[in-house]
Amino acid sequence: MAEKFSFGEGVCLSKPPLFCGMKYELWCIRMQFFVESIDRKIRNVITNYYLMTISENVSSAREHLDCVAINIIVSASL
Repeated sequence: MAEKFSFGEGVCLSKPPLFCGMKYELWCIRMQFFVESIDRKIRNVITNYYLMTISENVSSAREHLDCVAINIIVSASL
């Protein structure tokens, strides 16, 4: 019997992989690639290991990355 995955043929590059409750390890790897393809700093925001460089505007840049990270996480769990 064929297993159902959260993705089909031709995965969409603009939507995060949907977690369907199965194959967490595969989903986790795909999610890491998806997040890093948008911005590597977002993965650091999600894992709470974010270091802002001195040259960046700390409040607006961090706020933007937080919003993007939240959007990705919520979209992957609908």
